[in-house]
Amino acid sequence: MPVADPAPEGVRVATMRSAVIAGPKTARLERVPIPDPGGGEIRVRLEGCGVCGSNLPFWEGRSWFSYPGEPGAPGHEGWGVVDAVGEGVTGLAPGDRVATLSTRAFAEYDLVSADSAVALPPRLAGRPFPGEPLACAMNAFRRAEVRRGQAVVVVGVGFLGALLIGLAASAGARVIAISRRPYALAMAEALGADVTIALGDHGPIVNRIHQLTDGEGADRVLEVVGLQESLDLAGKLTRVRGRLVIAGYHQDGPRTVDMQLWNWRGLDVVNAHERDPAVYVQGMREAVAAIAEGRLDPFSLFTHRFPLDDLGAAMEAMRTRPEGFMKALVVT
Repeated sequence: MPVADPAPEGVRVATMRSAVIAGPKTARLERVPIPDPGGGEIRVRLEGCGVCGSNLPFWEGRSWFSYPGEPGAPGHEGWGVVDAVGEGVTGLAPGDRVATLSTRAFAEYDLVSADSAVALPPRLAGRPFPGEPLACAMNAFRRAEVRRGQAVVVVGVGFLGALLIGLAASAGARVIAISRRPYALAMAEALGADVTIALGDHGPIVNRIHQLTDGEGADRVLEVVGLQESLDLAGKLTRVRGRLVIAGYHQDGPRTVDMQLWNWRGLDVVNAHERDPAVYVQGMREAVAAIAEGRLDPFSLFTHRFPLDDLGAAMEAMRTRPEGFMKALVVT
């Protein structure tokens, strides 16, 4: 769809397609100028972008958001091929395939700092690589400090929870997965979970975990849902001097915690969310290495794909999670 041409009359400007969230639960496709990279930047011809749960508040609408959003926003899980580089860029060249950190990746092209891109090796050719969530998994797993033989409980088996299950199983831990969705529990078992438990009343789940750990509780509990209920449950499942890792993205208001329980058990509580771009980039590099070594296999988790002009359907799939849903990709 054409937009107003910002160039002088008679001058043609190269344009690209970009998705725009025009209002709550409303997306449209626009044509906007293709940007030129500045110093230290690269331009990437995007192959696709993952849809993240953190996108949902903007999609659903909250009082603090204004619309329409920027073209390409809030896509931040992009990957593609470098097609232009700015002054001073070294180590990357046109034709290199990369995963990127940005905020406008629901589009055909995106500009990113060269420092926020990771080159993808030839063995990943043709395979989707939404680098940011894979980095989240590697960074959260590092913070969890999982060791061989430990009892590790993962509360929530969405995309991130499934990745953490696979990493914990590869590390030799005894993995217990908890989720509401039967399909997610089956996926957890396929990824190496030793025990799966349906999420429901907390009492029976706590009893089951105690049975599985000789009454001690789990060495590591990874909360990967982002709700008050899952945070409450996770605290109850952790042993004395265990580690509670909060990997879920809590974005719908304040939380309360049972501080008496946390104090009594002397828990190490880790908020496993990073904000330093350099740490995210390092996590992307570690994800590339983990895939090469067979410790991480995300590809079966990319369950739904949508074209760029159907971003709304991709967002709705993320919101409603139809049967079999793990991760949606928007491909260009």
